[in-house]
Amino acid sequence: MEALNQCLPEGFYALAEQHAGTMIADILTLQAPGSKTVDPPEQGAIAVAVAPPRTRRRLIPPPSATYRAERKSIAIRHTSGHRLVALVEIASPANKDRSSSVEEFSEKIVSALKAGVHVLLIDLIPPGRHDPTGLHGAVGSDFAGAPDELDPEAPLSLASYVAAGPTRLAEAFVEPVAVGMPLIDMPVFLDSGRYVNVPLEPTYEAAYRGIPGFWREVIEGLRDPEPA
Repeated sequence: MEALNQCLPEGFYALAEQHAGTMIADILTLQAPGSKTVDPPEQGAIAVAVAPPRTRRRLIPPPSATYRAERKSIAIRHTSGHRLVALVEIASPANKDRSSSVEEFSEKIVSALKAGVHVLLIDLIPPGRHDPTGLHGAVGSDFAGAPDELDPEAPLSLASYVAAGPTRLAEAFVEPVAVGMPLIDMPVFLDSGRYVNVPLEPTYEAAYRGIPGFWREVIEGLRDPEPA
């Protein structure tokens, strides 16, 4: 949140928010009354046509693709009506503990995209039996060129989705990653043609430095969390 607020264009801001549920109604209730469409930022954001995001994959839907019918967070807002523009969703183990959790999480993302809200998904939790292709696989299987299987060398994923309208996803920028690989700066879109980069590696490193030394050693397997 702090990093985003240093790089967002004038008029945009980021806040950590909790959403009570998963459906689009919960997202819409976070809009201020009378919210209007946000004009594209003229300065402070990067134009896709000028500098495309540096992800290894760029996925678009085939001509006949639509959202699947059964598919029913740091929030970025604009000061004009405090309209919700984008969400940064960081996956947790609770999003993968059962099939219904995976379905609810993917429904939340698809619902946001159908409402015109762009989404950056950060999924650094290893795929399990409920999400064998990761959470991006649960969300993005309608995209042309999406692999049927994960890359065993890079099974984790970062995915930035561009919302295009009520019936279609515009495209997705996807970066496969693995434990130990540095995280690239990922785009979060403010409109369909402009984005700002989220500095994931520096922010994760800063967060890790804030963890007490005892628990860092536990996470790294150097210490037993229970006394002998």
